[in-house]
Amino acid sequence: MAEATATIAPAIPLPRRKLILAACMAASFMAAVEATIIATAMPSIASSLGGFGLFAWVFSAYMLTQAATIPVYGRLADIYGRRKIFFAGALLFLLGSTLCGFAHSMLQLVAFRAIQGLGAGGVQPIANTIVGDIYTPVERARVQGMLSGVFGVSAVIGPSLGAFIVQYGDWPIVFWMNLPIGAAAIGMIALFLPEQVQSRRHHVDYQGSVLLLLAIGMLMLLMQSGGLSGVMRASVAAIVVLAGIALVLHERRVAEPMLPLELWRNRVIVSSSVGSLVTGTLMMGVTAYLPTYVQGNMARGANVSAVILALMSVVWVLGSATAGLCLPRTTYRRIASLGALALIAGAAMLIALTPALGPVWAGVGAVLIGGGMGFCNTTFMVSVQTSVSWGQRGAATSSTMFLRFLGQSLGAAVFGAVLNASLRGRTQQAADALDRLMDPRWRATATAADLAHLIDAATAAMRHAYLLTGTLAVLALLLALTYPPGLGPASQSTSPARAGAVKARGRRG
Repeated sequence: MAEATATIAPAIPLPRRKLILAACMAASFMAAVEATIIATAMPSIASSLGGFGLFAWVFSAYMLTQAATIPVYGRLADIYGRRKIFFAGALLFLLGSTLCGFAHSMLQLVAFRAIQGLGAGGVQPIANTIVGDIYTPVERARVQGMLSGVFGVSAVIGPSLGAFIVQYGDWPIVFWMNLPIGAAAIGMIALFLPEQVQSRRHHVDYQGSVLLLLAIGMLMLLMQSGGLSGVMRASVAAIVVLAGIALVLHERRVAEPMLPLELWRNRVIVSSSVGSLVTGTLMMGVTAYLPTYVQGNMARGANVSAVILALMSVVWVLGSATAGLCLPRTTYRRIASLGALALIAGAAMLIALTPALGPVWAGVGAVLIGGGMGFCNTTFMVSVQTSVSWGQRGAATSSTMFLRFLGQSLGAAVFGAVLNASLRGRTQQAADALDRLMDPRWRATATAADLAHLIDAATAAMRHAYLLTGTLAVLALLLALTYPPGLGPASQSTSPARAGAVKARGRRG
């Protein structure tokens, strides 16, 4: 048993809410950009530290620990209040960032990146939850659109910022730049977010926490690590299944579960959470492989693919903001459906894409998908937060964000498998077909017949991948249509925070 809390947050004046929102956006940006800024900095870091064999684990360690801890942080925030859990996650993230800058070997960097990820799991979901607490359902749509846009902004400027830092400074700055941002966010939350604590006895579900971390951690490892042997992959998969079964059986017995299963009886939460999984998977088919198409199949430079992804991210931000402005005057079903239709249109353009159509065609398809992602993700987050009480909002928000992360990892694995299988059926050079196409030296020495054959094989393989993208976009539309008709922020009750109080009621109060 542990002494837990219920909180009552008095109505917060608008100027103070704006400062809290700014702190949450800064914290979210800090954690989100850390997943992208490292991409362009890693060659310099690896050159300095050595240990190229651990190169991929610098990325995976952060993503694994972040994803695995998101649901746990969310549930703890429902039990102990937002501030304590946010502070714990942010301080752990800043500790990991500080240690990363002092790493003397690649193995140390991987370990410190894991610490960073352990903290990041408590930064983004709790920041989103805090914003959900302090705004009414109608206001929440607008501000969550702004918060969702942070991910698009980090995707745009992260790689460029990393390249700039290593070119004009030293690579530890990539990590240490988080310190002033994190300190400012912590200070603003401490000063401006009130939480009055009421004591209540809770049973902390430690066993459920361990099972949840084990199941999610092994699942993310299975999704992200392609270097495992067949026996190791089978062993990890078995652990995932056994831990998952044990978790469900355990959570059905305890009074205050770490993973509240009753959330999955809520129609809106199921639609939004599965929608986050689907769109997260879909996104990887574009962000991971469209640059390969542009550079390999079309023989265009990296700068062209970078512009396309930048446009996609900018439109994602605009789509998030537009959805936030429109939601108060319409329904979840309508906005999510519009987003899904944009995803379908973008996927259709990518399915029809050929090298002869050029990068403009590819860019329009990516822009449509960016706008659709902005509409869908904002709708998913707002609908989830508005459909639960204070005492479940942390768990519900974290569940939705976790499934988005899971979708990204799943997408990287599934799209890669589709491409490889398609290439194996069309060329004997399947193992390195895309690498050859993206190598200017090979293209310069290859015969016209060999080049044409490889481009045709890669184009057909990419089309299969984008057929999968289209299928996922259609599934997103079907999920959007499962929202109850007429349901939207304006039709739901006023937020307790604006009415005068927000109560944390544990599982049911």
